[in-house]
This record gives sequence, structure tokens and C-alpha cells, in this order.
Amino acid sequence: MPDPQLDPDALPDTLRFGIFLPPYHRTEQNPTVAIHRDLELIEMWDDLGFDEVWVGEHHSGGMELIASPEQFLAAAAMRTRRIRLGTGVVSLPYHHPFMVAQRLVLLDHLSQGRAMLGVGPGALPLDATMLGIDQAQTRPRMHESLAAIMALLEAEEPISIETDWFTLDNAQLHLKPYRRQGLEVAVAAAVSPSGARLAGTFGTGLLSVGATSSAGFGALRGHWQVWEEQAAAHGHVADRSAWRLAGPMHIAETREQAYRDVEYGLLDWAIYFQRVGAVPQLQPEGSSTQELIEGIIEHGLGVIGTPDDAIAQIARLAERSEGFGTYMLIGHDWANPQATRRSYELFAHWVMPEFQGTMRSLRRSRRQSIESFERLSAAQSAAIEDAKQRYATQRPAR
Repeated sequence: MPDPQLDPDALPDTLRFGIFLPPYHRTEQNPTVAIHRDLELIEMWDDLGFDEVWVGEHHSGGMELIASPEQFLAAAAMRTRRIRLGTGVVSLPYHHPFMVAQRLVLLDHLSQGRAMLGVGPGALPLDATMLGIDQAQTRPRMHESLAAIMALLEAEEPISIETDWFTLDNAQLHLKPYRRQGLEVAVAAAVSPSGARLAGTFGTGLLSVGATSSAGFGALRGHWQVWEEQAAAHGHVADRSAWRLAGPMHIAETREQAYRDVEYGLLDWAIYFQRVGAVPQLQPEGSSTQELIEGIIEHGLGVIGTPDDAIAQIARLAERSEGFGTYMLIGHDWANPQATRRSYELFAHWVMPEFQGTMRSLRRSRRQSIESFERLSAAQSAAIEDAKQRYATQRPAR
């Protein structure tokens, strides 16, 4: 199903695929059902071959229902076999860093090495306000917390750190990560360079959660430059394979079907970002479903269309970023549950293989077979005829 305007052989073929699951659920539905449906989706993604899922932490707004991604992912670990499980993200200013590290190492053992720690400063202003945290404090606290967490994960001896909001007194993790190479850590970034700077400083991966917004798309190369420069300055190496770009999509067999599907929940999702989410750079434009569809497509914020459109979007991101490791679909309720599941199935069947090297060898084999068909068919026919004649001459007379 590739777009004939795209050269399939020119597409990157080493990408991994995941889901960034805040999640975004319509507030009119039963929240218990929605949470359990998310677990069922993770089971499906595991079966479909997605590499990883990242689950968010939120405490207000009514749409993003998961307050403890570690607890949720522990439940997911029991229902899955291979998909990796990341916090996307833990809001570090809200927690003592020792407890964050402890919980993630436990999740790592429960999942037998599939846990990943994604961190951020917290996205919803009301979350911080309810905890009595000034917005101006969140990013400095995140830096201090991440420094402590990385030290706890890597240190062989007890460490002591004292700040104005937490203390570590000869602290050490009594349980190390499941794998000898440790726990993978990634920092979230939207538009500002602060996330990329932290990723470089501490030698972590990078989660570009606003990669498809106009501002986020424009900042991709800048993020890489900051990440690379800071990594070099602190004795680390920025690794493009540890760079994850996220964007929303809903695909169907036809664009018309996709447009009809998103009439279910696209407007609710947009209103959340326009009035609650408080991330101005990610706000979609439009006050009706039709306006939103047109704006999302025109500005490249997301895909509402076919597998071909999804392939083109990922190719666009690869060109702009000059290389990344994982594309993450942002989970949402744009469409009803049945159409949403179908979208993921289409993505796994038609989009993912285009970037995994699978289709290139198949197409090469098919071209070779077509190009040699007449010559080899003629030779095969001649061989069959020769075998018939030999049998006729060698058959004993009756």
C-alpha cells in the first residue's frame, strides 16, 4: 500500500514503533472501562509487534486518567510477553527521587527487564498547584531529581544529597535493575531545549512528544544539536537510536472513512488542549470537527487518512530530524474503540514493515521473479517437455 510518490527503497529501515499513552479519554465514558480497555490495547500492541508503550502520570483535567504509571504498567506486565513498558512520564517534581527509582526498579523486575523510566517536569498546571508547587520550581526540581535518580541507579556506594525539597542520607537502592546494563532512562521534550539539554547532561534518551506540532517539528534539528553538544560536554554520546518522536494518527482503509471515524471524539480532544492541557504549542486549530481535520492535515500535526498518509508522515519526520530511533503513536479517543483498534491493526500490517526492512527484501525478490519470469518459465516448460519425452522413450513396452 505504499504511496507511489515515495521511493520505498529510500525509507529508513531500522525504526522501532511504540505508543505514547497519556491517555486521552472522553470524559463522558466510564473511566473504569476506559482504563481496562487501555490494558487490553497494550495486549493487542504486544501481539501486533509494537516495541514499546509509554504511559503518563496526571492528576487533573478529567481526560488523562492514570495517576500512577508504575502501578498501571505492573498490571500490563502481567498480561504481556515482549512489549517494553515505559513511564511517559513520571513528573519528577511531585515525588522524592529515591521513591521514583525504587518503584521503577521493582517494575523492571516484575516485567523481567522491560521497564523504562521516562521523566518530565509535569504538564498540567493544576497538578502542581494542588501540590503547592510553584510553576517556576518544576524545571529546577526536575534537574535536581534526575541527578539524584541517575546517581542512585549508577552508584556502587551510598550517596548523600541535600536540596531545599528532598534529602538523601547515605542512600542506596537495595535492589539493582534487572539487567546488568541498567535501566533505560529518557527525558521528555516538547518545544523548548530544556529536555534536550537534560538528556545530554545525564546521558539519557530523548522523548520528543510534540514532534509533529508546527513548533515541535521546527525544533527537531535544534533539539538534536543541543542534545549532542551537552552530551559531549558531559562525557556522553547522543544516540539517535535513543530518540523517540511522537505524533497522533488515525488511519482507515480510505480517507473518507477516517474522516467519518474521528467525528466520534476529535473535537473533545481538541477542546482539552485548547482549554485544559495548557500546552500552547500543541493546540490544534479549529472549533468544529471539519476545521480540525483540515488544520491537522494542513499543518502536519497528525494524520487522519490512510496507511499511505502515515508512511509519508514518518518519512517527513525522518527527513526533518535527519534520523531517529522510534516513532510513537499518541494514544487517543479520536474514533470509537472498534475503529481505533482497526487503525492500530492497519498501522502494524501496512506501515511498520515499510520501516523495518521487511518489505525491501520481499519487493526485491518479487521484482527478480517478475523480471526472470518469461526466461525461467520457458526453461521450465522445456525441461518438463524433455522429461516427458525421456519418459516416453524409456517406458518399457507392454
